[in-house]
Amino acid sequence: MLDAITTWVTSLMETLGAPGVGIAIFLESAFPPIPSELVLPLAGFTASQGSMSLIAAMVWATAGSLLGAYLLYFVGHAVGAEHLRKVADWMWLTEAEDVDKSIALFDKYGSASVFIGRMVPGIRSLVSIPAGIDRMGLVTFTAWTVLGSAIWNILLVYLGFTLGENWHRVTEYMEEFSFIVKIILVVAVVALTVWLVRRQSKKKNTPPASQ
Repeated sequence: MLDAITTWVTSLMETLGAPGVGIAIFLESAFPPIPSELVLPLAGFTASQGSMSLIAAMVWATAGSLLGAYLLYFVGHAVGAEHLRKVADWMWLTEAEDVDKSIALFDKYGSASVFIGRMVPGIRSLVSIPAGIDRMGLVTFTAWTVLGSAIWNILLVYLGFTLGENWHRVTEYMEEFSFIVKIILVVAVVALTVWLVRRQSKKKNTPPASQ
């Protein structure tokens, strides 16, 4: 499957140039099974061959990330908190202590969790859904998404540009840390779920201000 994705992305970039990077990353953001760890280094390699400029590849990648994030944000916005509570009922993959620590993290950083999530493989796209469910302000969501996505995109595109024909090593390095990434993903998703449910409960239990 990855070979097919690589072939398709390469063809897209060679045909459209930098806008092809944006399209590929939009699809990666909207459909998480397409790995940015493959697309971005490949974009860097393509730029090193003169098919596009390095800066253009980075800019279009970030634009594609933002548009894909918007799509999932509005999906989450439409789903609402009630569905989130149902999701929380079957989140059992971590210890209670891990959940408590994660709740403390999100209580401290709040919306900045979107910024952090945009740089964690696996959760990069999914973090937009709970942000939408929580009705995070669109300006704040946009700012954190652009900042986190830009850092991630610039890093991986530049690595692909620098490694040249060895761009695939970036993917290999990511695979070596896949177990750690999965742990981070589970903890982050569970923590964000619990945090949002607790916030929604507080809002419902808070009596309206007296007139």
